[in-house]
Amino acid sequence: MAVLGVWFRKDLRLMDNTALFHALLDKREEDRIILFFHLNRRQFKMGTKNHDYFFCTVWNFLQEARQKGISVLILDGPLDEAFRRLKRDFPDLSTVYFNHDETGFGFSRDQNAQEILKSLGVAARFYQDGYLHGETENKKANGTSYKVFTPYYRAWKNLHKKEPLGYSFNQKDFIEVENHENVILDLIQEQTFMELSGEKQALKQLDTFIKHHLHTYEKNRDFPALDATSRLSPYIRTGAISIRTVYDAVMQAPYSEGRETFMKELAWRDFYHMIYKENPHQKNLEIKEHYRGLNWNTNQAHFDKWKKGQTGFPIVDAAMRQLNETGWMHNRLRMIVASFLTKDLLTDWRLGERYFEEMLIDYDPASNIGGWQWAASTGTDAVPYFRIFNPTTQGERFDPHGHFIRQFVPELEFVPDSFIHDPQKMSVSEQQKAKCLIGDVYPEKIVDHQKMREQAILLYKEK
Repeated sequence: MAVLGVWFRKDLRLMDNTALFHALLDKREEDRIILFFHLNRRQFKMGTKNHDYFFCTVWNFLQEARQKGISVLILDGPLDEAFRRLKRDFPDLSTVYFNHDETGFGFSRDQNAQEILKSLGVAARFYQDGYLHGETENKKANGTSYKVFTPYYRAWKNLHKKEPLGYSFNQKDFIEVENHENVILDLIQEQTFMELSGEKQALKQLDTFIKHHLHTYEKNRDFPALDATSRLSPYIRTGAISIRTVYDAVMQAPYSEGRETFMKELAWRDFYHMIYKENPHQKNLEIKEHYRGLNWNTNQAHFDKWKKGQTGFPIVDAAMRQLNETGWMHNRLRMIVASFLTKDLLTDWRLGERYFEEMLIDYDPASNIGGWQWAASTGTDAVPYFRIFNPTTQGERFDPHGHFIRQFVPELEFVPDSFIHDPQKMSVSEQQKAKCLIGDVYPEKIVDHQKMREQAILLYKEK
């Protein structure tokens, strides 16, 4: 009898999981499978929403497995020591299956894991599971990578997409272990995410999106007051749902502009992943070398007010408070606040990216870094440096009646629509009537947008 190990990481589901599929496929009648999760101390960012959401997903995964009569072993400690204990406790362990990372810390960890397993006489079988197309799957005819999204997307649409993996298993296929799962609960400070994580909730959210929002996605996706986006990103990021399952379900829906636009968002995810693989240092270095060493004028007080949602620009403040309260931010708002931090406050984009890393429950390094470098005009296929969002007009366009702003900035609850995007224009009597004294109840604007726009353009020109 051989023991086959399946190592779960950012693929916290039992269905449509490539590594588990291959383990079941390779398993002989007499073989047994052990499922395990390694507590990687590099993942520990205690007290952050990113951390809490991930480990809530881990907890839900353990419970969903238990409901099927399957236990998941929790490994702890340095990876080499954890694997050696695993081999000691299960000497018949012959192969470990996992869905590997192609970028970032996960890539180096997986290379290290292969060496450790080899030294133990254990084979490693690994698969690309997290993207519709891995970093090598969509290249130009000459074998080089795309630098612009539009031609990448044209080619992406014509590539064959793998179907969801169907398989069945029985409780007897797996080794029962004592998993000491309460150690996971000890890592979670904000357990409110329990109801918003896990495979069951992911499938429910996908069904809701397709039935109620997909066909209007193109029309409504930019308006944060509407619940018009998929809200699937946290589930995709943690692997509570397979990207193949998402794609397949969406493609079974009737054609609409909404469906086409959503497909493009999935392609952007693959594109940014490919860019990250091509530029492994992009978390700390601008992709466009010309803009490395920009003379950022970072003001800590301004940065702190941006984080707290106290800038005096209502759409920016509402967006940041949504992030701080919920761990999620509407995509249009991510562009607005990133543009504001880099172009209005002239603050280094890396500071914003790292704050998002702590706060976003759907934090994806490739997409997040790509988005920040797009806003800062330093990345691949980025917005030109002279295209600078006006936060006031952005609010007027995408939250015209201020419904979203009032939801997260209650100080502006009684401000009339005519002033909701620029409350500083109210007279003193109007402020009193709206119960919103500027400089007391709600702050003055911390910068003059037009002046900062001119300074930003000059900053880039001088570089």
